[in-house]
Amino acid sequence: MPQQPTTVEVKILDKEYLVACPQEEQEALLRSARHLDTKMREIRASGKVFGTERIAVMAALNITNEMLERDTM
Repeated sequence: MPQQPTTVEVKILDKEYLVACPQEEQEALLRSARHLDTKMREIRASGKVFGTERIAVMAALNITNEMLERDTM
């Protein structure tokens, strides 16, 4: 029987989010949140993109592009 998800707190760009996640996937979730936080901070620090939503979209595009480039190698 699958385990019930537990709630995990992640912090991204100084904002806390509660995310339901199975116990066995919590470490991967925390790594993902740290990676996203790092990318968003890099974009914010560049000073070229303003607003949390726009920063999040740019980070998502950059991360997706990196993944797709790795998959084609």
